[in-house]
Amino acid sequence: MPGMDGLELTRRLRALGGTYTYVILLTGEEGREEFLTAMEAGIDDYLTKPVDLDELRARLAVGKRVLDLQEELRCALAVSEKLATTDALTGLLNRRTILERGDEAFAQALRQGYPLSVIMADIDYFKQVNDRHGHLVGDRVLAAVAGALHGGLRRYDCLGRYGGEEFLAILPGCAAVEVAAVAERMRAAVAGREVEVDGGSIRVTTSLGAVASGPDDLPHIINLIQLADDALYRAKAAGRNRVECHGAYPPSQTVNVEP
Repeated sequence: MPGMDGLELTRRLRALGGTYTYVILLTGEEGREEFLTAMEAGIDDYLTKPVDLDELRARLAVGKRVLDLQEELRCALAVSEKLATTDALTGLLNRRTILERGDEAFAQALRQGYPLSVIMADIDYFKQVNDRHGHLVGDRVLAAVAGALHGGLRRYDCLGRYGGEEFLAILPGCAAVEVAAVAERMRAAVAGREVEVDGGSIRVTTSLGAVASGPDDLPHIINLIQLADDALYRAKAAGRNRVECHGAYPPSQTVNVEP
């Protein structure tokens, strides 16, 4: 390559990161120093010219095995990470992970000066569903509600199973003027969904509590979650299948926050 030898190309490939490229250096140079320099540059294998094609093919086969093993390891790590962060029943983030995302969103909101909202949702009369139809149906209800709630959120919001039949949503950049509308969209999505049971179907509803805070009065994420939970309690007390928002907030523009 004009202006760049194989070692410099290898260094640049390694600096780029991303998908790993297996490098076999073909060179006319021999000697210990040349070999060490090539290894330090990031090559994986080394052949001197003239090249024996059978040997090259054998080394390429070794390189392919190495790359295949790396891909298997990458896939295994991805599966392991998903299992560690996901609620197996609903496919949402698990409690630990949604709380971590909340901490991250809170820290970013403080740094960048944008609002942050939290929504708590709870399935109404879920114990009666389990008692009347059994826990397998209850599991289907949980999964169906999770999907409906998730469909009501923006693409950069986070939703997790907080515990039992409770769900927690973190909405970065969502101000008071929008959080009530988002929560209502989530409520309506659940109310409009049917869950099949033996011989028919059932409908379930959710109660939701929402809280929004502007960049100038941002309490800690734990306090926001507690305020949303208090609003959820009021929604339950007021008859269920409704949204209650905590407090009154000055209107501010909703900010689109890229993840």
